[in-house]
Amino acid sequence: MTSQYSSENRLKLLLVARESLGNYLDSGQHIEFSTESAELRQKRAVFVTLRNRETGDLRGCIGQSKPRYSLIEAVAKTAISSAVDDSRFPSVTIYELPELFIEINVLSPLKSSKPENVEIGKHGVMLNIGDQGALFLPEVAVSNGWDRETFLDQLCRKADLPEGSWRDEEADLYVFESEAWDENEFLS
Repeated sequence: MTSQYSSENRLKLLLVARESLGNYLDSGQHIEFSTESAELRQKRAVFVTLRNRETGDLRGCIGQSKPRYSLIEAVAKTAISSAVDDSRFPSVTIYELPELFIEINVLSPLKSSKPENVEIGKHGVMLNIGDQGALFLPEVAVSNGWDRETFLDQLCRKADLPEGSWRDEEADLYVFESEAWDENEFLS
């Protein structure tokens, strides 16, 4: 996905995420952010990922697959959710915050797809079968060195479904692209 957001707005969203997260971890309060920027007021689906600055290890990642809030509000809310609602990890503490770096992914709208149309490095994928489902951002396959079949099998595992379930007739498979950036981009 080509870069849609200006460097200024990318940095602003990272600062919003860090300020929102710091304030919530310190006081339990949500901050309301406003902006004059039309692109930051558009409703967008986002994911916020928290990683250990030194090791790169995942510390939390949560997001929405459908746009429900303005981009600035979605980033502020999702940063908090990534820190305190990711059931794979204990909640982040205020003391950990300096050790973490933040990554933001803004998702394109979901499109129904056939498995053979999934492009590694370009597409994120979401799978739903009945009331079970899971989503992987585009970079997951790349960072793990997965081919398309492995990507889809691992998505099934994440959804607590048997590998290969993506081939089932009742499987709903969606693809999306995302624009991603993180704080390391602005530290150099």
